[in-house]
Amino acid sequence: MPDATVEGSTGAGAVESLPQLIDEFFLARRPKKHSEHTLAAYRRDLDVIVAALEEILDRPGPEIFPTDLDVRTLRRAFAAISHQSAATISRTWSTWNQLFSFLVAEQTIPGNPMAAIEKPRVPRSRPKAITGDDSLHLLLMAAAGGGRTTRDPWPERDLAIVVVLITCGLRLAELLELSIRSLDGPPGERVIGVRGKGNKERTVPLEPEVEAVLREYLESRLRRFPGRLAADAKLFVDSKGRPMQRGALQYLVDRLYREAGIRSRVPAGALVHALRHTFATNLARSGASGTELQRLLGHESLATTQRYVDATAREIRAAARSNEAYRILERLDSPTETGHDATEPTEKVGKGAPWPADSR
Repeated sequence: MPDATVEGSTGAGAVESLPQLIDEFFLARRPKKHSEHTLAAYRRDLDVIVAALEEILDRPGPEIFPTDLDVRTLRRAFAAISHQSAATISRTWSTWNQLFSFLVAEQTIPGNPMAAIEKPRVPRSRPKAITGDDSLHLLLMAAAGGGRTTRDPWPERDLAIVVVLITCGLRLAELLELSIRSLDGPPGERVIGVRGKGNKERTVPLEPEVEAVLREYLESRLRRFPGRLAADAKLFVDSKGRPMQRGALQYLVDRLYREAGIRSRVPAGALVHALRHTFATNLARSGASGTELQRLLGHESLATTQRYVDATAREIRAAARSNEAYRILERLDSPTETGHDATEPTEKVGKGAPWPADSR
């Protein structure tokens, strides 16, 4: 434990407490312009371990200092959250790793102790794409149909939102961030400018069909709310002309799923994001490369994008396996099917033979 004179000092060389250092960490990250949701996630990850440290050290956060954060204490703190999912623990580990890396760079501590803290291996999740070959057709029909379960239907807007989501693969926050000026380029070559995670910008092509849907939406918006559309005005608004919010978008997409009769085909835990996964999966099935998908989706790592390619490869293999020829081969292998008739083959088909080395 730090001595009282150092702990309570405020002049040069004063030792800052853990909460103070965490505040400095957030201050240093301001230029990155994280979203509110990202910052809230960082705060939760830090708070849960601080709470565990308070319990272990039997003192409040303001009385915890860098010298208290040895490997043994941190292991006990992370053991306290071992009931959480592997993904949650891994994310928390990553947040604390970033905090300690910052403290090392600031020369507050001599080294990062997180290398000695075990981090769970998180299995790569499969994309949460909407199932059913006719699902997108049904969804688009529901969006264009006028909204049977709403008092103030706005089919032009609903259709535009769904079309942008399934043809551009945007995240929920990215869609809400779009403004009128996000639409750029000459007719036939228009693109949409997207600000993604970490303030990284990318452009996604808008095909003429999407242009037409957006044009009809903007015309309907001017009929509802006469006036000039400012360049910095949000692209999508609610029925009162206010910028659409997160909850309203989720409610709209959920309602359209239900009206289309495909709600049961949407993976659990995914609403708007299911359309992004569907966009990526469809492109991977059509032969888009991992690099192309990475650019369109705005992924920092190609490994994140690769799961779409891997998933479609498994689906293609499963589809190939449905070939009736495999069922016939299985029957040829069965003694009960062949009956050991002299006119039928006596050797098993396709089993036991070595794979030709020169064909790999």
